[in-house]
Amino acid sequence: MYTLDNFQLYNFTNYRRASKDYGRVSMDVTRHDSVESGVISQNHMLNKKFFQKIRGELVGYAAKRREVIKAAGDAQHHAKRAIFALQRDAKKDADESLSEAEKLLQGLNKQFKNEPDLFTEGSYRAALEEYVEAVLFQTVLQSKELGLVSGLTVDSDLYISGLCDVPGELVRYAIKAATERDFKTVAKMYAAAEAIIGELISMDLTGYHRQKFDQAKQALGKLQQIVYEVSLKE
Repeated sequence: MYTLDNFQLYNFTNYRRASKDYGRVSMDVTRHDSVESGVISQNHMLNKKFFQKIRGELVGYAAKRREVIKAAGDAQHHAKRAIFALQRDAKKDADESLSEAEKLLQGLNKQFKNEPDLFTEGSYRAALEEYVEAVLFQTVLQSKELGLVSGLTVDSDLYISGLCDVPGELVRYAIKAATERDFKTVAKMYAAAEAIIGELISMDLTGYHRQKFDQAKQALGKLQQIVYEVSLKE
């Protein structure tokens, strides 16, 4: 019977071990190749140019949106300053602030005239609403007729929202006038608020506008109380 000596047995054992290692490596290489081929096939499933275009549009819109938010925020700030100036009868300051607000809003309209979606952003609409309120409040104080807000495109929703806020400003102005015993101005503020409410009540407002209209009616009630108290002092 043929037997292996120790040297032959050692070589045989190493050969079998090496064969197993080679088989394991071969399986790993095969598996790696299959994964790579899967990735390649998935890449072939995507239109890279198309997705690059979509990515570029989204990134570009986000950058433009940030510009609108920044400029609109500044415009809203100027509009608020204009209202504050009007309450103090600082007419020159009010004119300057309104001019700055208008300039910013017009700049956005010109810069992004081909991007109408940007003007549906809340920041822009809030700024425009504040501007409308300031312009209409100034119009009342100047004893002019309320109507179109020139210089900017204002849709009916924004116009009504801004108009609903005016009676609240008239209340504050009337209180100041009453403390100065300027009863004629108090009556003027009441008459203006009453005229505004008379128009709004016929519009059957709902939702957000209804809430603002209810606030405007409350302001009218406060003006009525001021007029009553002033009449007792005359």
